[in-house]
Amino acid sequence: MLALLLLTFPMILFSEPDILWFKEFSGSGEESIGHFVLTCEDNGFLQVGETYDYSNLSSKIFIVKINANGQFLWSREINIGEHNLGNSAIELSDGYLICGSLDYNSALIKLDKETGSTIFLETFDNGGIDAFEHISIVPNGYFAAGYVHSEDPFNTFYTEGEGFIMFLDENMNELSSQNLSQFIDQAYRVQNINNELIISGLSEGASDYKVIKMSLDGNIIWHYSYGGDEEDHCFGMDVNSDGDIFLTGHTLSGTQNWDTYTVKIDNNGNLIWDSIKGNPRGFNPEYIHDEAWGVKATDDGGCVLIAGTGDEYEEYSECNGQDCSDVWNAYLIKYDNYGDASWQKTFSSYEVSEEIYDWAGEDIDLTNDGGGIIAIDNGQFGFLRLNNIQNTLINGYSDNSPTTFVLYNNYPNPFNPITTLRYDIPKDSFISITVYDMLGNVVNNLVNTNQSSRHKSVQWNATNNQGQPVSAGVYLYSIEAGDFRQTKKMILLK
Repeated sequence: MLALLLLTFPMILFSEPDILWFKEFSGSGEESIGHFVLTCEDNGFLQVGETYDYSNLSSKIFIVKINANGQFLWSREINIGEHNLGNSAIELSDGYLICGSLDYNSALIKLDKETGSTIFLETFDNGGIDAFEHISIVPNGYFAAGYVHSEDPFNTFYTEGEGFIMFLDENMNELSSQNLSQFIDQAYRVQNINNELIISGLSEGASDYKVIKMSLDGNIIWHYSYGGDEEDHCFGMDVNSDGDIFLTGHTLSGTQNWDTYTVKIDNNGNLIWDSIKGNPRGFNPEYIHDEAWGVKATDDGGCVLIAGTGDEYEEYSECNGQDCSDVWNAYLIKYDNYGDASWQKTFSSYEVSEEIYDWAGEDIDLTNDGGGIIAIDNGQFGFLRLNNIQNTLINGYSDNSPTTFVLYNNYPNPFNPITTLRYDIPKDSFISITVYDMLGNVVNNLVNTNQSSRHKSVQWNATNNQGQPVSAGVYLYSIEAGDFRQTKKMILLK
């Protein structure tokens, strides 16, 4: 008699995002390009960039504020001279603080939330052609990052400069500054995580992704580069509640043309996973650029990134119905905790208009309803509001959070030299994950920290706590969280 065993598992569906609305706003220049978008405390949105006149190569900082439904509230254009850049913004209790450049010098501008009027404006001549790219709040002041001595002043992204940082007091007075050119060519993003500064950008010569961890007294704790044998350009960075760092940008390493390149590292700079993706519309990959600019950590331990995809070659054009390679689309990719793509999707002007014209995604921020807002470059400031960016459906219900402590079997098993240990945390807890030999001796303390409720993973690279390789054999790995303890076996091959 043949017995049939049926195993049932919850059906996990990934609900792809849909467009809720799209709005666009022009500045006084021939073209307006946004670089940064922010979800505000009032559920409205702020976008920062420039408005250009190409005839005389002049630009003004351009800022637009809209409400939660996309209705226009106010805009500002700010310039001193002809070269002005709007790079990013953070929200303060009493205003928006804009980072950029005015008349080739680094600039900080504080604007009133209700009207956009200027509360504070200060420029800093930090060296040659320079700019602040991003800023973070630190105890008793601020920390700004950017570049000095730019060799390409008209490039609004990579300027071939020297990395530069500045500490400022609460009144925006300089306390100290430091040239980081020996580590980083352009400091592009910064976040203060538990009073340690994570700085990301491009390494010397724009050859690799670069991340620096710095203490509040300006001492470098660690610095690492990530990427392949060819150019890797890092622009987006975000850090989740567990301290994991996500980087995105684009790469020529191992690709036929520029493809998106996304990296997840832990808070000590160790690589967790990386992924290259591109050409979502299936054209000739030799001609397609996939250029990522922004990334946000998601509540499942993964991330979502925004890019543009299209070709820039006069000798090539390929169409599939109304979809043509030389018309750029916004390109959105969602990764889960383990670096697997949950979905990827493109968005075009044809979805909101009868006209077909270029769209490129420049930045992304998340909203508290599981959706997001994307800055679209279409010659104007485009605001693309989406739903379902973070929503995972289990048996038809949105449920990203685990309900019980679980330690899963490692994968691969047997392994050589790296394996992944997955586990679930149903509530915020102090988590300890330890590797033992068969005599019960501690080999490696992989995790020993407070962690939030989430599906999690950690990798073991077959080394002990001193970083030395261990011998082949059977090892135990154990998780402890309060009264919960679970132990499993794994086999290391050599």
